[in-house]
Amino acid sequence: MLHIATDNLSAHKTKEVYKFLKDNPARFVLHFIPTHSSWLNLVERWFVEITNKRIRRGSFESVARLTKAIKDYIKTWNKSGMPFT
Repeated sequence: MLHIATDNLSAHKTKEVYKFLKDNPARFVLHFIPTHSSWLNLVERWFVEITNKRIRRGSFESVARLTKAIKDYIKTWNKSGMPFT
């Protein structure tokens, strides 16, 4: 079973999402973080980190170069062995 922590974005609460979850009850469980608490969502914090430390500091001539810059940043981060908190 996969537990998914998500924010309260309306796209996460559509009829289609609930139908999919109902049709696959043993596979997924959604856990919604409180409204107005995006700082609790580490995925959002991680995107802020990449944006501030790599994307805003660069100039990219193509999507491919932007993608490479992001992947390089992630590889460097992962080599540090430090968890994101």
